[in-house]
Amino acid sequence: MARRRKLRGRPVNGILLLDKPIGSTSNGALQEVKRLFFAQKAGHTGNLDPMASGLLPLCFGEATKLSAYLLDADKAYEGTATLGKRTTTADTEGEVIDERPVGDYSDALMAEVLARFTGPIEQVPPMYSALKHQGQPLYKLAREGVEVERKPRTVTIHELVLRGRTATELELGIHCTKGTYVRTLVEDIGEALGCGAHLSALRRTRVGAFDISAAVSLDEVRRIADEEGSAALDRLLIPFKEVFADWPAVQLTETLTFYLRQGQPVIVPQAPTGGMVKLLDQDGDFLGVGEILDDGRVAPRRLLQIQA
Repeated sequence: MARRRKLRGRPVNGILLLDKPIGSTSNGALQEVKRLFFAQKAGHTGNLDPMASGLLPLCFGEATKLSAYLLDADKAYEGTATLGKRTTTADTEGEVIDERPVGDYSDALMAEVLARFTGPIEQVPPMYSALKHQGQPLYKLAREGVEVERKPRTVTIHELVLRGRTATELELGIHCTKGTYVRTLVEDIGEALGCGAHLSALRRTRVGAFDISAAVSLDEVRRIADEEGSAALDRLLIPFKEVFADWPAVQLTETLTFYLRQGQPVIVPQAPTGGMVKLLDQDGDFLGVGEILDDGRVAPRRLLQIQA
């Protein structure tokens, strides 16, 4: 019988809102923070390119069970589009492959073009992405000079706001669904204007219910770990229930909690009539997430093994 490998580190449970710096990969930031916390288990909730900064929720221990729901959450970004140049990667990390003159675009034309990209749109994922083709990440194929056909995907741009502009740059505010490639959005806007464009700066400001204003910098995590030790970092973790602040809550009695923990759907008076819900025990502590079945019962979908 195989012996289970003993986890190195201490049992940390919770979510850290990290303000990822420019130049760091998401996994690189995760591994450093995990080491600073001396945590047994951790994962991040969606890649931010090295050129991008901003909100990167990190899940520790039991919170890793909830990471999929953060991956599915809407996102918000502040981005800069540089007009007149297209690159191999659609951002500053690639080589310039096309240069065109930038026109003197009127405010009315700019508003009309941005309106075309608001609402449900189709995007062709870029070759420089982590999507896989026959088991190979597209970015690896792209580095080998190989291009494969990618099927368009439907995403929704809830809001696309022009925050400011110069002769060659657009400052954009973007609120979108998961799976949106801001690089591709900027490139497509450039094509609609006729001059081409690439993404020259990007900052993620929101993930689901979380805002960048609540995030902590990597330097601050390093400072606390260095001056006070790993355990002091736990005060930076946010309560599990805040992950689902905008979800309807279902509070259970002690008996219903028992049956739910056995994996059984339960009938809860005055529960919502459909959709996903956050589950609270009789004391208001967070249990996990559930789903309302067609017959009105509440079914467990992801439960924590600790009180939160």
